[in-house]
Amino acid sequence: MANGTIKRLVRDRGFGFIRDDGGQEWFFHRSAVSTGSFDGLNEGQRVSFDEEPSAKGPRAGKIRADAA
Repeated sequence: MANGTIKRLVRDRGFGFIRDDGGQEWFFHRSAVSTGSFDGLNEGQRVSFDEEPSAKGPRAGKIRADAA
């Protein structure tokens, strides 16, 4: 499991990007949000996620919003 911050959300297209604590960016799709909802996420919010293999590059899965 990795930790990071929501860098960018593209709400109308249903995807976004997370920057992990090491500085790498991870793509995610709204279907990867496992707790809460995609619409409940905000840029700058801390999240944890699983790293998933993808032919198109790093991809985040099973995204969980961290408790504030």
